Amino acid sequence: MMEKEQTPRILFLFLDGVGLGDSNPAVNPFVTAEMPNLRCLLNDQPLTRAAAPKEDHLASLLALDACLGISGAPQSATGQAVLLTGVNIPHKLGYHYGPKPNPDVASYLKNGNVFKKVQDARLQARFLNAYPARYFEHIQSGRRIYSAIPMAVTSAGLPLLTQDDLFQGEALSADFSGQGWRDQLGIMDTPLLTLFEAGKRLANLASRYHFSLFEFWLSDYAGHRRDWQEATSLLQSFDQVLGGLLDAWDQETGLVLITSDHGNLEDLSVRGHTLNPVPALLIGDRKLRSRFSAGLTDLTRVTPAILDFLGIQDGQQSNQAERRTDVRN
Repeated sequence: MMEKEQTPRILFLFLDGVGLGDSNPAVNPFVTAEMPNLRCLLNDQPLTRAAAPKEDHLASLLALDACLGISGAPQSATGQAVLLTGVNIPHKLGYHYGPKPNPDVASYLKNGNVFKKVQDARLQARFLNAYPARYFEHIQSGRRIYSAIPMAVTSAGLPLLTQDDLFQGEALSADFSGQGWRDQLGIMDTPLLTLFEAGKRLANLASRYHFSLFEFWLSDYAGHRRDWQEATSLLQSFDQVLGGLLDAWDQETGLVLITSDHGNLEDLSVRGHTLNPVPALLIGDRKLRSRFSAGLTDLTRVTPAILDFLGIQDGQQSNQAERRTDVRN
């Protein structure tokens, strides 16, 4: 009897506010930061517009349109909601919006998103970020509202992971290592990881689920602050995490997708978001990458590509023409 084909795994590593910028060392920290692991994937090139498109035995890099046919700079709420639903929400609404979802954006996130669709297909999905107790207190009190990704997760009936999950090794902190929980939150008994160890944990956690997502929102914060030293340090730290992830990742059955919602960090000459395309960096077996990347041109294609990769049929094929029209108009 033939063994049933194993459902592949996909890890969505979301880098907030990272576009493909110019190869200008005066404004783009990706050009000057020491990122040997990322450069190894890109034939010793930095992550810039000039590096895409690319496909070889190690990785694939595509440039995705984040503007989606709507004037003005893309924003976090609509950009992330598009990534999580496959719907051209800026076109539907007539505007980009952020940082947090307004009721119009929230209605799309709550009416079917990638987490819910994976769950409905009886596959396992997980959001791997841990949140401290005060985050939940602020949400419950109304002093804070969900950003797009936590809203999608909770709308799908999945839990947000907690301090207990982090301490038990079942989640990761926003900075990967846990140091920020000690320094910024004063939780001094937070277990610490080296960045390489954090990358290995990310791979190991993701291997338990068919679809998992980690949100690295610090990249967008660094872009808004325009602090060159902070941005460089952040990128170099991320590269160490990437090294651990690559060391532990099973490339035969799993795919890593690294992408973003809009540009920002790649151009520190401006404080706001940019009009640059965003990267879609794919890591895994070449056949898996080719299968995933077919037709991947803008943010609307990400959720359909994930669902197709996992073998989930939900009527997305019939909506492709609509998405193409939304982007052109």
